[in-house]
Amino acid sequence: MRPLTFSPYDPCARLIAGVFWWAARTPDGPGTLALRPEGGDLIAEGHGPGAGWMVEHADAAAGLRDDLTGFAELAASHPVVARLASQQAGLRMPASGLIFPRVLRAVLEQKVTGKEAYRGYAATVRHFAEPAPGPLRLLLPPDPAVIAAAPYWVFHPFGVEQRRAETLIRAARMADRLQRCADSTQATRLLRSIPGIGPWTAAEVVRVAYGDADAVSVGDYHVPNTVAWALAGEPRGDDARMLELLEPFRGHRGRVCWLLEAAAVQAPKFGPRAPIRSFAHY
Repeated sequence: MRPLTFSPYDPCARLIAGVFWWAARTPDGPGTLALRPEGGDLIAEGHGPGAGWMVEHADAAAGLRDDLTGFAELAASHPVVARLASQQAGLRMPASGLIFPRVLRAVLEQKVTGKEAYRGYAATVRHFAEPAPGPLRLLLPPDPAVIAAAPYWVFHPFGVEQRRAETLIRAARMADRLQRCADSTQATRLLRSIPGIGPWTAAEVVRVAYGDADAVSVGDYHVPNTVAWALAGEPRGDDARMLELLEPFRGHRGRVCWLLEAAAVQAPKFGPRAPIRSFAHY
C-alpha cells in the first residue's frame, strides 16, 4: 500500500505495529481506514462519516481487485520480467478510488526533487489542517474547495512556485468532475485538459486512483533509463525507447515499471553525482 502514502511521515497515513492507517475525504465525508492482517484475512475498520465508503473500498485500496489476467503469459516473454514477477508474485496495484489526493501529490512532484516535493506536500496538508476521525492523530488531505479558493502565493512559503500552485488550484476546481470519471481513460482525458498537467502527472494519478496497470509515466527522469537497462541492457533510454520496450507488455506496462521499481533496479550512473529528480515533464 506504499503508493497511498508519500513517505513514512505522511501526515495522512501511518503504518504502526502492522496496522495501516489511512485518512481521506470520501464522497460520503471524512474517513479513516485501519487495515490489519489477522489469521490470513485482512481486517478493515472505518472511522468517521466516510467509514462505510472506506471499508467498502478497502479491498481495492489493498490491491485485492488488481486484475492480473494475461500478465503471466506476457511476463514469460522476457527473462527479467519473468524473474521479477515470480519473485514478487504477491505484489498488487492498489486502487484508492480517490483522485484529488493523488493529484495534489503528483502536481507537487513536478520538476523538483523528492525532498522538495514532500516538503511542499506536508506543508500544504498542515497549512489546511483538519483532524481525521479515529483514534490516531492523522490529518485529512486538504479540501479541494479550500485549495481552489486560495491565491497562488499562499503556497510560496511551502517552496511551491506560481506555476505548480496555479496548476493545483485549477485541478482543485475540477475535483468534483474528476471524481465522477468512470474510468482511467476518462480521467486521463480530463486531467490532460487542465493546463499544467501532462502525461506524467496524469499517469501518476490514474495508476493509483484507478489501479491502472498500463499507465506509464512518460517524461520521468529515471524510468526510461531503468526500462532500457533492465529490458535491453542499454544504460540510457528516452521515452520513445521505453515505450518501444514496454509495448510487448501492453495492458500491464505500468505494472512492469512498478516491478522494476519495487526490485530497486537502476541503470548505471555516469558523470558527477546530481540531485535525484523524479521526472522531467508534467
